[in-house]
Amino acid sequence: MSDPVTVTERAAKRITEIVAGEAAARALRISVEGGGCSGFQYKFDLVPAAADDDVVLERSGAKVVIDQVSMGYLAGSEIDFVDDLIGASFRVNNPKATASCGCGTSFSI
Repeated sequence: MSDPVTVTERAAKRITEIVAGEAAARALRISVEGGGCSGFQYKFDLVPAAADDDVVLERSGAKVVIDQVSMGYLAGSEIDFVDDLIGASFRVNNPKATASCGCGTSFSI
C-alpha cells in the first residue's frame, strides 16, 4: 500500500540536511491551519518525535509527521523541495486545493 502523501527525493534530502543541523529535531511536521490569504495555510516545524496518532512518512532516512486532521487536507499530496529564483522552500502539490496564493503556502478547498 502506498503512502497517502508522498515525499520526493529532493524533499527527503533537504529534511535530512536540516535535521542533521538541529540537536533536538528528528522529523519535519507538516500541518494545515486556518488562515493565510486563501483560507488555509501549510505550517512546517521541526519536532523531536511524532505524537501517538500522527501519520509518519519515511523516505531515504527522512521523517515527515502529519497529524490526523491535517492528513484529511493533505491526502494525495506530494511534498517537494524547490530551489528557484524566488527562493528555496518546501512545496506541497495538493490535488485537493482549488486555489492557492502566489507564495504557495496558502490554499483553499
